Amino acid sequence: MTTDSGFFSAPPGESAPVASDHAAADHPLPDQRPDQRETSAQSVLRLLRVALEAPDLGAGVVPTLHELIGNTAAVGAAYFQVKHGQVKHSQVKHSQVEQLQLQGSPPDLGLQTSPPLIYQVRAAAGEMPGTPGMQAIAAHGLPSDTPLLRALLSRRTPMFFGDTRLHPESAGFPELGVASLAAAPVLSARGELLGAFLMHTFELHAWSDEEMRLCSGVTGIIASLLARLAAEEQATAAREAALRALGLALEARDRETQGHTDRVTGMALQLAEHLQLGAEECQALRWGAYLHDIGKIAIADQILHKPGKLSHEEFGLMQTHVIVGHQFAGALGFLPPEALAVIAQHHERWDGAGYPQRVGGESIHLLARIFALCDVYDALISERPYKAAWTVEAARAELRAQSGLHFDPQVVQAFFGAFGEEEPAFSGPGPVVQTELYGA
Repeated sequence: MTTDSGFFSAPPGESAPVASDHAAADHPLPDQRPDQRETSAQSVLRLLRVALEAPDLGAGVVPTLHELIGNTAAVGAAYFQVKHGQVKHSQVKHSQVEQLQLQGSPPDLGLQTSPPLIYQVRAAAGEMPGTPGMQAIAAHGLPSDTPLLRALLSRRTPMFFGDTRLHPESAGFPELGVASLAAAPVLSARGELLGAFLMHTFELHAWSDEEMRLCSGVTGIIASLLARLAAEEQATAAREAALRALGLALEARDRETQGHTDRVTGMALQLAEHLQLGAEECQALRWGAYLHDIGKIAIADQILHKPGKLSHEEFGLMQTHVIVGHQFAGALGFLPPEALAVIAQHHERWDGAGYPQRVGGESIHLLARIFALCDVYDALISERPYKAAWTVEAARAELRAQSGLHFDPQVVQAFFGAFGEEEPAFSGPGPVVQTELYGA
């Protein structure tokens, strides 16, 4: 069996070429002929273009893995990328550690006081051994103190092992079913080991000059791009976590909205997927959803927590949270316009009777129309001091009744298409989103 995404059992096929008994990390590489250089350059440019156009880093790496397998004796290849985390006893058992037999790994991985760096599989292609140790690595990754990873960090050049049994740097890999191994590092600008390309054979194999040249050339240039992409990916993940934290911080202040942010965000994303929106649109929707009510930070507690219906003056003050929230989110400087539209327009109505700008129809951004329906639905079915929870049937009937009035008819239709007659998985206690229509 082969794979492009993970490790699965795959028995070795035919024997590979004769074994080498030495690591070729420092093996001199002969000069390439002009036609070879041109072919290599074209391959690298193609791989770079694919990596840049891929929806995520993992998908962008897969063609490089196929390039390595297709032009060397390697039967399988994988890309590992660093992820901060702590290996727990419940994840990697001592028996698995013994199976891995990775020299230098501390015997008490689950008891470390500081989280070790773990290098997880981001992409894989070709045949993988079916040993328990390899399956454990596929599920939990390689710890940073694995001899091979330590060696890559210190040498910073590709390493080639014709026989993994003969070298301390490849310790543990023979027990995984890997006979010959090649590994290339992906380093940050500061010299940090961000990841590594690994390719292997099941039978002993002496890596040829041409194979070493290909691996060094392809992984070297691709690694530079991956380092930049990984840094951008980490920055995006950090922003995502920060935005969600802001939304959850508001929930901590507003006692009646616990769980609302994650719940209504998940519901909106399911609806967006049903409408076949792209990854960038879904990210904008998610970010806007996290911050949709962030402007309520500026609303006084006596209004935000009032148990009864708001007065006309109080409701006017409540409405200002949309403007304040849009200003706050815009000041962050990195939110896309679509995310800002969710924050600015999620209280607008299809018929133009919403707030704060009283725009209607398709003048309201589609993402805001999607989120508005999910936000109101969650409010309707939630119990509050000032109202009882509506039944699911009554809430659904209200969505149908407000189709073409409060809500975009196509979004209403999509809601029932996405969820049918089943209750969305993100229902439950909802937000304090007070509106004149629902008192919610």
